[in-house]
Amino acid sequence: MDIIKAIEHEQLKSKIPDLKVGNTVRVHVRIKEGNKERIQVFEGIIIKKQGGGLNETFTVRKISYGVGVEKTFLIHSPLVEKVELVRVGKARRAKLYYLRNRVGKAAKTKEMIGARIENKEIILKDDGNVEENTSAPEEAPAIETTEVVKQEVVDTVKEEKVETVEAVETPETTEADESKENVKNKEAVENKDTTKVDDTDKKSKETIAEE
Repeated sequence: MDIIKAIEHEQLKSKIPDLKVGNTVRVHVRIKEGNKERIQVFEGIIIKKQGGGLNETFTVRKISYGVGVEKTFLIHSPLVEKVELVRVGKARRAKLYYLRNRVGKAAKTKEMIGARIENKEIILKDDGNVEENTSAPEEAPAIETTEVVKQEVVDTVKEEKVETVEAVETPETTEADESKENVKNKEAVENKDTTKVDDTDKKSKETIAEE
């Protein structure tokens, strides 16, 4: 490798923004004013890209108060803080010089509808801070297996003891039996009456004898 190329390679940025002609971008540039440093934002349409390697540049155009303003930036310059993508435009040319002769809405590219606004970066070189992993391979974590046990539900019917009550047969009373009982009751009453009469007769006799 030549000495010049080696020096240029050291000054290259590891990551650069993916710039396309026709896109609207917002460039953050560092500006030094005496001992102070601030960041100025320049927003416009990329009308061209040129060069390569360390000398690669891109030109951004905008209209300020009716006047066209163009600025050319070095991609690998340390003064360029970052480049943000604002709008994706349609462009079929590598150089959009025709926008210089247009005014108003015609001075802009048509927007690509449905395009994702992503700040993509191109990696040019690695930092070289890749560490080799010499540690032993980790064991695979044990997988817990759960067995599904099917529980059979059996409907158990409780057998309840039913007490059987035997019906007591009552003897049927017939009309003849009832008539017999009535006769017996009458005889018993008559016997009581006769005993009472006998008792009264005895008492009367005793009283007469005493007199």
